[in-house]
Amino acid sequence: MADEEQQIIETVDEAGNIIKFELYDIVEVDEQEYALLIPVEAEPGEEDELVLMRLSKDGEDYLFETIDDDAEFEKVATYVESLDDEEEEE
Repeated sequence: MADEEQQIIETVDEAGNIIKFELYDIVEVDEQEYALLIPVEAEPGEEDELVLMRLSKDGEDYLFETIDDDAEFEKVATYVESLDDEEEEE
């Protein structure tokens, strides 16, 4: 059985630093797609940290955008947490 290939996403933060993430999953909330990302080079204790980013499509390319709207972020975070709860119940 072959290992699943990791999808590594590179983003640039406000200071111009390149940050690498592993694409964990893509979820859809209110017809908008969001990426769940895990930092590749996480600090000790931060291994379980998930990063949420809005996904938009530009031609053939996907763009990863920060979610600036607190209400939108909370809605997506709540949805993701509900998915975790469903998996734990199975």
